[in-house]
Amino acid sequence: MAKITAGVGSSHVPLLGVAVDQGKTQDDYFGPIFAGYEWTREWEKTEKPDVIVLVYNDHASAFDMKIVPTFAIGTGAHYKPADEGWGPRQVPDVEGHPDLAWHIAQSLILDDFDMTIINEMDVDHGLTVPLSMMFGTPDKWPAKIIPLAVNVVTYPVPSGNRCWALGEAIKRAVESFPEDLNVQIWGTGGMSHQLQGPRAGLLNREWDNKFLDLLVGDSQEARAIPHIEYLRETGSEGIEMVMWLIMRGALGKTTKCLHRHYHIPCSNTAIGHIVLEPAD
Repeated sequence: MAKITAGVGSSHVPLLGVAVDQGKTQDDYFGPIFAGYEWTREWEKTEKPDVIVLVYNDHASAFDMKIVPTFAIGTGAHYKPADEGWGPRQVPDVEGHPDLAWHIAQSLILDDFDMTIINEMDVDHGLTVPLSMMFGTPDKWPAKIIPLAVNVVTYPVPSGNRCWALGEAIKRAVESFPEDLNVQIWGTGGMSHQLQGPRAGLLNREWDNKFLDLLVGDSQEARAIPHIEYLRETGSEGIEMVMWLIMRGALGKTTKCLHRHYHIPCSNTAIGHIVLEPAD
C-alpha cells in the first residue's frame, strides 16, 4: 500500500531559482535563506521518497486566461521546464508517475472533486524551484513528481476549507493504491507578498508565523481562514498559502513539526519552509 509519510511546505520565489542556477546560494544575501533548507536536503537523502505530489500554481506557462482550471493534476510521464521569458531553467526534466497519478485522479473525481486532467504541459518555477531547494542540482530529480496545479492567480480561487478537504481526499486516494510507495506531498507558494499596487512589498512576519503554527498539531483553524484575511494581512499573492492546506489536509488529524524556517526578505517576498509528518 502506498503511504504519505511527510509533508513539505515551501515558498517558490523565482529569484531562488536564479540563485541556484547562477551559483549564488552562499553569498551574503542568499546564504541565510538557503541555510534554512540544509536540514531538509540532508533529511530527503535518508527519506528517499518514491513519489512527490507537488502542489503549486502555474504562472501563465501551461495555463492562461483562456482556460483557468481550479484544480489540475498532471498524469503524464514527462514534463519539461517552461520558458518563462528568459529560456527554460537548466534543470532536469521532471519524470511523472502516470499509474499513481491516474489512480489519484479517478479517486478524486469519484470523491466529488472535479479535476482537470493534464497529460502534456511544461512546468514553471512554481514546481522547479521547490525541487531545487530540497534537492540541489542533481543530474536527475531523485523522485517522480505528480504535479497538482491550483488556481490562485485569478478569482474565484478555492477556499482554504476546500483545499484542506482535497488533501484529505488525496490521502484516501494514495492509501488505496496497491503498490508499496513512499509518497510525500508538498505545498508551495507564499508566504506574505504583494507584487503590485500601493501595497507592493508588503510582508507580515507575525501573520506568516501564526499560519505556520496552525499547521502543527491537531488544530483545523487554518482551513477556516477567509480569503479577505489572506488579502488584508498577507497581500494579493499571499492567497497562495491555501495550497499549503492541501498538504496539511493530506497528513491526517495530527502533525509533528520536524523542521521550520522563516526569512525576510527575498526579493519582495517572505520565505517560509516547514517539514511535517503525520502524528496520528
